[in-house]
Order: sequence, then structure tokens, then C-alpha cells
Amino acid sequence: MANKANISASSSSCAALLVLAISFIGCFAEERDIYLVLIEGEPLAFHGSGDKRRFDLNSDAYKGQAKRLMDSHDRILQSTLEIGSYNKLYSFKYTVNGFAVHLTPTQAKRLENAPQVKLVERDRRAKLMTSYTPQFLGLPQGVWTQRGGDKNAGEGIVIGFVDTGINPSHPSFANYNPFEPNISHFSGDCETGPRFPLSSCNGKIVSARFFSAGAQAVATLNTSVDFLSPFDAVGHGSHVASTAAGNAGVPVVVDGFFYGLASGMAPCARIAVYKAMYPTVGTLADVIAAIDQATMDGVDILTLSIGPDEPPRDTITMLGIFDVLMLFARRAGVFVVQAAGNRGPAPSTVVSYSPWAVAAAACTTDRIYPGSLLLGNGLKLGGVGLSGPTCGRPLFLSKLVLARDVILRVNGTFPRTPQYIEECQYPEAFEPSLVQGSVVICTFSDGFYNQTSTLTAVINTAITLGFMGFILIANSHYGDFVAEPIPFAVPGILIPKVSTSEIILQYYEQQTHRDERGVAIKFNAQAGIGEGRVASFEGRAPIVSRFSSRGPDFTDLRRNPTDVLKPDVIAPGHQIWAAWSPVSALDPMLKGCNFALLSGTSMATPHIAGIAALIKQHNPSWTPTMIASAISSTATKYDNYGQLIMAEGFEITSTYNSTHFDFGSGLVSATRALDPGLVLSVEFEDYISFLCSLADTDPVSIKAATGIWCNHSLSHPANLNLPSVTVSAVAKSLVLQRSLKNVGNKTETYLTSVVHPNGTTVSLYPPWFTIAPQGTQDLAIQFNVTQAIGVFSFGEIVLTGSLNHIVRIPLSVKPVSIF
Repeated sequence: MANKANISASSSSCAALLVLAISFIGCFAEERDIYLVLIEGEPLAFHGSGDKRRFDLNSDAYKGQAKRLMDSHDRILQSTLEIGSYNKLYSFKYTVNGFAVHLTPTQAKRLENAPQVKLVERDRRAKLMTSYTPQFLGLPQGVWTQRGGDKNAGEGIVIGFVDTGINPSHPSFANYNPFEPNISHFSGDCETGPRFPLSSCNGKIVSARFFSAGAQAVATLNTSVDFLSPFDAVGHGSHVASTAAGNAGVPVVVDGFFYGLASGMAPCARIAVYKAMYPTVGTLADVIAAIDQATMDGVDILTLSIGPDEPPRDTITMLGIFDVLMLFARRAGVFVVQAAGNRGPAPSTVVSYSPWAVAAAACTTDRIYPGSLLLGNGLKLGGVGLSGPTCGRPLFLSKLVLARDVILRVNGTFPRTPQYIEECQYPEAFEPSLVQGSVVICTFSDGFYNQTSTLTAVINTAITLGFMGFILIANSHYGDFVAEPIPFAVPGILIPKVSTSEIILQYYEQQTHRDERGVAIKFNAQAGIGEGRVASFEGRAPIVSRFSSRGPDFTDLRRNPTDVLKPDVIAPGHQIWAAWSPVSALDPMLKGCNFALLSGTSMATPHIAGIAALIKQHNPSWTPTMIASAISSTATKYDNYGQLIMAEGFEITSTYNSTHFDFGSGLVSATRALDPGLVLSVEFEDYISFLCSLADTDPVSIKAATGIWCNHSLSHPANLNLPSVTVSAVAKSLVLQRSLKNVGNKTETYLTSVVHPNGTTVSLYPPWFTIAPQGTQDLAIQFNVTQAIGVFSFGEIVLTGSLNHIVRIPLSVKPVSIF
């Protein structure tokens, strides 16, 4: 019996130790993630030829080669890892040769050393880079007129959107053109699913796909909003698509109020949807799969208002897989435009790094929505808020009360925190009889500062308790805040400046009686909220938006500058009306709305995409680099006052004289870009030579990312034939070259001139030249350092043609030594 007891005890101990061991191991189990892998071998687009149009996607030869690539991916995984221990999500086979796989970091290390594997990169996730702009850009009077009006603008061009999907029932995407578009170069598909029937692909929307393997691998999707179909539950994708290619003259109506007519930049362009972002998560794997498919389908323009929000960690910025994919999309003939990012105004915050993608920065227009607040003493104050007036009449005044003065004094079980007392987040905190029919002053405090309080909650409180209206004032403890006009379901106004808020509070205190304890017992102050939904067109524009990411461009996490200008160009991206999804999964305030007024480089990007579509329609033989050159070299650096474009600074009301690192070449000019006179062109091989000329760049890394050895380097990275010149360090002197092509149909003579960057003199040779149609001309640019100022300075080359063409080439140089 004793032996049995000992054996039993021993067995129990072993079992307990085994459980502990399993638990211990479980605590330290590796967390799986998505890894992106490139392998040896040419992808389909460049298999034996660089011509993406030569393949018949339905041919047996094409399908056979595609299967061979996919089988090779499976063999690599099966020979390196245990079957069942990983989950292959995608095979990339058209633009690049590789795959996305869900596995552990240890398994990823094993893959790095596997035969044929060139590059392994951890998924960095993807983020959203969150009417009137056609008039601001001069489209109806210019480009649209040349292209036969809005009924023809963009016809025959397909714009691809990698985003959150599209709302197919929106009038911006209705097919009003009964004729079949001439898009024989394009071959898409219409994938169906929740809220996206086959009829959604109506001719305006010519293709719609969705990519979710990455999202499903890293998150549990919410079936109520994460629809596995091209349907847009967020609104962002619909907003972007309608800005670029939405129908012309669509009425913008929100909460029953007519705000005007919205039109896309290229209203007759066709839309191809590639949903890769979901309310719950966005992965780079889904985005890359979408880009690969869009390129294979044959889109003309690719719009990326999404992407990784940080640089790669283990390689230079331009050799991350996302940027490599854009390089090969450009090689395949696709014009790629990318959001510059929303991390401004700090320097070196751009998230678009590579010269083969056009980076769009954001600016304001001259349209504003002035809100007003009328106090009982006759003082009228300005504010922000898209709402109607109190009681339907702006001069009708109501009782004015401060939120903290009308909270429940007895029987209130809520916590005495700012969210309850000051910020109007919870209806249960207030005495109903004191707030009903009153204009209530809410205060920006801890909750708003920590982003736990919302305007949605303020509006819900106002509706629940019957506020006449609300005012959200700035708090001197936190300073001024940034306010954007948002449609309010009740009369409301934001007062973002502390100085204005203090005027309101001073008047309120003068009119409010308090007892010996300081409790408000009589409210004599009055206020009325004015009409805030009527636009006014005034003031300087454009101004580079505060949030818009700035240059200089950089090569690595240490922000070492590189010889490429970023951003490339600016376009309207501040307070843009465009289509929306009523589901509005990420913004409850816009739930039920068909339109939204948004700001971000996400909004600037489709402006460039739509204009690129118009240029492509007008000049169908132009390459993506020629289109990019036309956009950049004809942009303007002057505002509507004829002064240098200003940029918003860190302080709420501050502006400063902008530079090329704020606005790139300047504000896009659609009309001038159609007929630029001269263009600068870059071939795929030139990009490889550029990469090979970068300092401290390993040729093996370039080969791994691009599949091409460094057989040729540029004499200097700044010799890449871009429509700008950026040099991160000039010592003593430097000679560069640009090659120009006449895309006009007449011979033209150009005179050269230069605005010298501080610390340099710049010489041009030849000083003038005559160039025949389709002819080329080399221009030598010599920099001589006169003062080693050690910081970037700015200038420009101006080529003035005898036929009124003006070509501008921005100069951004850092003189570091006179010896």
C-alpha cells in the first residue's frame, strides 16, 4: 500500500510538473505575425519582356506560368517549415515574385536562410492617411473645356483605388453614360458579397475586388462592419474615389442642408476598387496583394491614400517591399500617387520616400465655413461648426449656462470628473430643468486632451436633454485647440482660441448671480448661435496644412537625408467634401451621412490621381514619368495674392514662408500640366542606377529587393533625371545634368534663368537653346559653394519658352564646404 501511495504521489508530482512545464512554455510561446517574402525569379509582368500588355491573362501559357510561380512558393515553404505550422496568405506573382505568410519570428529566420529567398520583411501594417476644389484648381474653365466638358473628362482612363472599398449606391458612382467605355487595356472582375451585389459594377465602377487574408490572420473581424466584400463600411475609400473620379454636379446634402455640388477631378474616368483596409485592422500583406492585382488588371493610375506610417527597420526606406512594389508597378506602366503623410509640420516626416511614386502633400483652399456666436451684450464672436442657428434664427437669444454650474447637486451618483462636469459627455450629470432650452458652455478638458471624450457624446447629451445649442470652448490649461468644421445635428459651435473663450466666460460671470458658496442661482446671460453652414470664399490660399508631412526625404530610421525631393507637389486636402458611407464604422458622428468634409493627405492624393487621368487622356502615349514631370514642372509656388505660398506651423494660428520641403514643386495646375512644353523622363534602369549610387547602400540588398545587380551607377544620386534637383551635401562644386524633351508640336526656343540657393551660385549651360518637336536637350547645372551654411537652401531653374511655356525645376541644396 505504501509503495502504491508513493507511486501515486510520484505520478501526481510528475503530472503537476508537466502541467507547469506546459504552462511555462505557453507563457513564452512566440507570437505569430505576417511576413512578406521575395524570392528569386521574374514575375509574370516581366517574364521575358517588360511590356505588361503583351500577356493574355486567360491564355494557357499565362496560367501555366502563374501556377509554376505559386507551386515554387509552396515548395520553399514545405521544404523549410513543418507543414501545418504556417499559413500562406498570398502568392504575389505579377509585379513581384513572392508571398505573404503567417508564422513565428523563429520560422521567419529560417525562411531568410532558405534557398531562393531574397528578402523577408515583417508586416508593418497599413493606415488611412486621413464640391469646390475643381473650381479652385481651374478645371471647369480649363481642362474640362479642352476635353469636351465634364461629360468626357477622363473617359477611357481607369483609376485604381487601394483603400477601404466603395459605397456602390452613392450617386457619385452612378453610371450616367450609356456608352461602353473604351478600356480594352483593362481586365478586372466584380467580386460580390455582403452589401455588394453584382449590379454594383455598373460601368462607372468597372471592377471591384477585396483582399482580407492578412486582416483575418491577425485579428478577429467584426462581421457587422468588416464586410468580406468590396463594400466600404468606413467611408474613406468612397471619399477618395469620388474626389478623383466621382460624377460631376452631385448635390451635397447633409442633415437636410444643401452645401453645393461635388465633382471629381476626372468625372468620366472609370473606377477599379481594391479593398484592402478594414475597420478593425489594415495589413500591408492585403495592400500589397491589392497593388499586385491592380497592376495585373491594367489600371492606368494607382491611388494610395493608405500605406505604412513608418519606415522599414531593416533596410533603407526605398527598399522596403511596399516601395519595391510601387517601383515595379511604375515599370509596368502605372502612374502611382501616394499620400505624403499626416505627421507635419515637423521636418523629415514624409512616409513617401521613393522617386518613382508621386507624393501628394495637402493644402487649404480659399473656402471657409465661418461660424458665429452672438452674446447678449451685442458682441459677435467667430468660431467653427457646420450647424444651423439656434431656434432657426441667429438673432434669437437663449439662456446661457456653464456646464459645471448646472450639474445635479443632489442625488447625483456620477463621478466628479471633467468628462461629467465640464465636457458634457453624460446626460445624467445635468439638472434637466436648467439645461433644457439653454445654450450650454462645455469646456475642452482632460477627456478631449486624452482623446477619450468626443463631440458625438456632446451632441447626444444635447439631444437627450433638449439643449438649445452647445458651445465647446478652449481651456487656458491646455491652450488653443485645432477645430475642423463638422456637421452638427443640433446648433453648436467650437471656440478653439483661449482668448475668445475668456471673453465668453467674462460676460457669463458678469451676468450670473452666485450665493456665498459660489453656486450659480440666477442666470441672466444670453447667447445665440448663428448660421454656420454657408461657405465664404476669402483669404490667402493655398496654405500648406499643418498636418501635412514635410521633407527632406530620408533613407533610414536615423533620418539621413537623400537626394530626392519629397513631397513632390501639393493639392487641396483640407476640408474636402466628397462621398461617404452611411455605415461610417470609425466615425459615429458621420453615421447615416452620404457626404463628409474631411482633411488629410488622403484627400490631396486623389486630386493628383484625377489630374493625372486627364493628362493621360490628353496624351495617351505619355509614360508615368512624363505625367509626373508635367505635374511638377508646371506647378506654382505662389498663392492667390501673388505671394510665396505660406505653411502652417506648430502654433495653432502660426504660418511661415514655405519651402520645397513643404510644398514640393508647388500647387498643381491642371491646365498647364496638359501642355508643359518640356518633360523630363526616367526609365526603370535609371532608378536601379540611382539606387546603386546611394552612399552606404549594399548592392546585395539592391539585388535582393529588385532582382537586378548594380552594373551601372549614376555619378551622383542627384543625376537621376527628375523634374527637381535635391542635393543633401554640396562641397566646393558639383556638376549635374538634366535631359529635356519637347512634347509640343512646334519648335521652341527657351531662355534659362536661375534663382540661386543661399550659399551657392548656379551656372547653366547652354544659357539658351532651340528644340524641335520630340527633340531632346541636355542641360548642365553647376553649383559652386560660396558659403558653407550647413543647412538646406532653396532656389529654382526657370526655362522660359518663346511659345509661352514656362518650366520650373526646384533646387534644394545644402552647401557644406567651400573647399
